[in-house]
Amino acid sequence: NKGIVDAVHDLIPAVKPQIAMYEQFGIEGLKVFQKTIDYCKSKDLVVIADIKRGDIGSTSAAYAVGHLGKVAVGSKTYSVFGEDFATVNPYLGTDGIKPFVDVCKEEKKGIFVLVKTSNPSSGEFQDRLIYELVGAMVNEWGKDTIGESGYSSVGAVVGATYPEMGKVLRKIMPKSFILVPGYGAQGGKAADLVHYFNEDGLGAIVNSSRGIIAAYKQEKYASFGEANYADASRQAVVDMIEDINSVL
Repeated sequence: NKGIVDAVHDLIPAVKPQIAMYEQFGIEGLKVFQKTIDYCKSKDLVVIADIKRGDIGSTSAAYAVGHLGKVAVGSKTYSVFGEDFATVNPYLGTDGIKPFVDVCKEEKKGIFVLVKTSNPSSGEFQDRLIYELVGAMVNEWGKDTIGESGYSSVGAVVGATYPEMGKVLRKIMPKSFILVPGYGAQGGKAADLVHYFNEDGLGAIVNSSRGIIAAYKQEKYASFGEANYADASRQAVVDMIEDINSVL
């Protein structure tokens, strides 16, 4: 992680660590998750925690303060993981989202709500127009959190693999940042991403995971070799930026 961050931090605005990849190793994995967050923050990167939490009441509040806020211990409060954004599952409705929004207002943080995900089977539920309903709710949840940039603290996850739905959702959520997974390894193309951005070319952040961190395994970057994995990652970032800018 450190090698890749060192190689690419000057080219990118944000990183999105996936907590499950750390949780599978138990406490030691979570220690690495924390170290990764701290190191990325030291490089002035925005940290988007891909945690996909979704619960209600005090449980949702506990997730929110643990990842985005401050937890109270006696008379003192402590920032634990300290990410800037977190991904949130909206299935339980406003009861599950409001505790996150409250923390976002207090801490000037943000969330990305799962609206239309990039995985192949997402349509089993999401394509029954539920994604439009959730998009409308994201717009509503964020109305009281719009900052100086003109965007709210409540963003949305919309996969690059469903560009027509992305076009619809951009209109439904004009004040929300859209986090766009699915570019690269999952098949999303730069040309599919145009409508995820607003007319000013802002409002979306495109995520590439395997395409960057495992770039040296791709035929295109094989000449770098495993020992130079970080250099391969940097080149993959440069190519990604050029690819996206070519269509905006």
